[in-house]
Amino acid sequence: MKKIVIAALATLAATASMAAQNNIGSCGWGSKLFQGQSGVAPQVLAATTNGTSGNQTFGITFGTSGCTQDGLVSSSWKTAMYIDGNRLALARDAAAGQGESLDTLATVMGVKADDRALFAATIQSNFATVFANEAVAANLKAVLAANSQLAGYAAVI
Repeated sequence: MKKIVIAALATLAATASMAAQNNIGSCGWGSKLFQGQSGVAPQVLAATTNGTSGNQTFGITFGTSGCTQDGLVSSSWKTAMYIDGNRLALARDAAAGQGESLDTLATVMGVKADDRALFAATIQSNFATVFANEAVAANLKAVLAANSQLAGYAAVI
């Protein structure tokens, strides 16, 4: 009995930690039903809704329920880790509007080749905003979201 309780708590903790990272996806009935709500409970309920009904898989396959078929799987944690681990190099390259760390950030974020120049120029022209404090990732997200051509990339931060 003790092992069952421990296993259940471990499963619940894993589910809660994944939900806290907003891993419910950006489409499916669950994400639409609980849209705008925050906290563990709405995220777990949204993930459960998507998982039990299979609607997210269907939506991705057929482009319904707010899902897309662009094939892009994004990872906000990779972007955040890259930014945190390369903050000084990114600041240097952002100030210059070019450089290896800025190119790598664009790659990690999945920025298309056609958008790379605008991406670099936007970060350079908003340098004071992006690097205003320790919240570089959040600041960058806000800057990209404000640009109609680059707004889609804000989701991977």
